[in-house]
Amino acid sequence: MWEIIKANQRKSVFLFTLMGIVLIGLGFVIGWGFDPEGGGAFIGIIAALAIFGIMSLVAVKSGAKIMLSASNAKEVTPDVHPQLFNVVEEMRIAAGMTKMPKVYIINTDAPNAFAAGMSPDNAVVAVTAGLLARMNRDELQGVIAHEMSHVVNRDIRFMTLAGVMMGAIVIISEIFLRSLFLGAGRGRKGGGQAQIIIMIAALVLAILAPIMAQLLYFSISRKREYLADASAVRLTRYPEGLASALEKISGNTAEMPMANKVTAPMYICNPLKKKGMKMSDLSSTHPPISERIRILRAMSGGAGLANYQSAFNSVTGKNKTIIPVGELGNQENMEFRETAGMAAFADSKTTTRTSHDIMMKVDNYSFINCDCGMKLKVPADFTGKTIDCPRCGRKHELQ
Repeated sequence: MWEIIKANQRKSVFLFTLMGIVLIGLGFVIGWGFDPEGGGAFIGIIAALAIFGIMSLVAVKSGAKIMLSASNAKEVTPDVHPQLFNVVEEMRIAAGMTKMPKVYIINTDAPNAFAAGMSPDNAVVAVTAGLLARMNRDELQGVIAHEMSHVVNRDIRFMTLAGVMMGAIVIISEIFLRSLFLGAGRGRKGGGQAQIIIMIAALVLAILAPIMAQLLYFSISRKREYLADASAVRLTRYPEGLASALEKISGNTAEMPMANKVTAPMYICNPLKKKGMKMSDLSSTHPPISERIRILRAMSGGAGLANYQSAFNSVTGKNKTIIPVGELGNQENMEFRETAGMAAFADSKTTTRTSHDIMMKVDNYSFINCDCGMKLKVPADFTGKTIDCPRCGRKHELQ
């Protein structure tokens, strides 16, 4: 896997170089346009780098916390969902991680998941209540393995910093465009034809730079989704688990209001999809789910990375390298394992009830099973010492 990490680092350097050129160029042109004779270009570059530096520092120190807070994720203990912790521990060992990631649950009925953290030692895994309600063990294992792969492959660090650079470009563009509308540039020196041309160029770049940065960001993030799928199969040795999970997630129509354009690329499936709309390949944060599923189900001969590359080439008809050449040369004899037992897909009423029960556990509700078969759900802020069953009237003491 070291070849994968090194390849990711090389791609990250390449992307940062391109985005860095866009960032510095944007600062240069805007600064020069406002003050070509008084060192405006130099000031523009310094301002751009300063914004990026501050945002990077915040991302490194608190990136995961910000992501979790923006997603309304809450840290949970094994008592809330024992199977989730068991699967996370299992995949941690399979991935060779020395430290157990912290586990979070997002109280939403939409099935999805993401990982965060700058390194495997401070990684976190967050899943939605809707995902836990709909996945059997094989499917949950596939999702967790995918997220663990992002952590081990150092994708999370890259995505965080790349998002910061993209954010810096957007901020600088917004400041410039707003200043034009507010007339902030009226007092700049000069005003000749050359400066007018520069201002027009700055305006065009301010509009195009965020789009260029976003396309670069999304392009690389899509490739990393394929690689995380391949790595997940290597960890689980059961491609159908992840394929079935992706199928269930993509078939769900529940919305995720807490997701946004910045956090969307971090999820296993794009949470911003809309009914009746299909995002273009250029602006999509993820590869088409239907294609990812076909690739997983086309794998044959074993669960190795080379097997995934062969399936990718067969399904897409492209000779595109997803797996680093060094890893392809390492032919692993990894046979598929048997299923752990695929439970039948529950009806929507059952999954919704299960999802809501998980949300209540996250919010520290107490559950009491009455002898009449009624399950009583007591909120954490309930101050009474007893509670009556609404069905049979039996009184239950609360501890």
